[in-house]
Amino acid sequence: MEMDENLRDLTSNKVNDEQEAAVELSLRPQLLAEYIGQAALKEKLTVYIQAAKAREEALDHVLLYGPPGLGKTTLAMVIANEMAVQIRTTSGPAIEKPGDLVALLNELQPGDVLFIDEIHRLPKVVEEMLYSAMEDYYIDIVVGEGPTAHPVHFPLPPFTLIGATTRAGALSAPLRDRFGIVERMNYYQAAELAQIIERSATIFETAIDETGAYELALRSRGTPRIANRLLKRVRDFSEVAGQARIDLNTVKKSLDLLKVDNLGLDEVDRKLLTTMINYYHGGPVGLKTIAANIGEETTTIEEMYEPYLLQIGLLSRTPRGRQVTMAAYDHLKIPYSGASS
Repeated sequence: MEMDENLRDLTSNKVNDEQEAAVELSLRPQLLAEYIGQAALKEKLTVYIQAAKAREEALDHVLLYGPPGLGKTTLAMVIANEMAVQIRTTSGPAIEKPGDLVALLNELQPGDVLFIDEIHRLPKVVEEMLYSAMEDYYIDIVVGEGPTAHPVHFPLPPFTLIGATTRAGALSAPLRDRFGIVERMNYYQAAELAQIIERSATIFETAIDETGAYELALRSRGTPRIANRLLKRVRDFSEVAGQARIDLNTVKKSLDLLKVDNLGLDEVDRKLLTTMINYYHGGPVGLKTIAANIGEETTTIEEMYEPYLLQIGLLSRTPRGRQVTMAAYDHLKIPYSGASS
């Protein structure tokens, strides 16, 4: 009896996980016409894709870079859909050895897309194998060991490599130069995020007012991933309160409880800024020192928190380290007492 109940629980959990995965997938637009934001990038990609299709060629290799959560993976899938080809997805850390790359490349058909997230984390030996694959569509692999070892020339079909990274500067020059299309993805405007939130709310079968969607957009750090995550949490508060529709008041109350302020700053953002102000007179202070004080990894600060704080002008970089700006003092309502010498 107990075994039957456990089996039912496992089956139920699996169904819930599959449903959640289906909802997450449905949040992703399928075509460029459905993709909200990044207007200049979409315009250029439309030209590149139409030209490649007219020539019946694979699209040139694409490198997308920018802060996390802006839709790089989604855009890669959209490109594959627009080209009417299959896409294989992986990440830099998952390709540990040349054999892993060979297995991925061997699955590709002419024109297919290989998407590598976090491409800056590829092992060097794998990266070097990519050079000939990207440029001349072949790889050389060594078969056998010892005296019987011999190289094998392995031709590949024309394919498109789409790489995504939050740290374009960490890519080696030889790899970066092999991408014909290199584009930065920028933070979204509030009006664009409001459209994304309204679309996601429809998929979630949740009603939300325009004013509520816009307020949620203002606090989403210019990032669709954060907007959708906050929408889910606000939906939870709304449903528990028995509200049929998410309005402006519900959004404000929910995000106040989540400690997300009117600029989208959370507890870690405020801790970072206040630590610099309280202990280092606002800076300049080194990144490692900040990380040690707030208990976060330097890469987490660099990739998740710092880009947005720089973007909205609450933080600046100087040759001596990071510095809090006057705008941050004003936002945090902390009196300015003068920077350290």
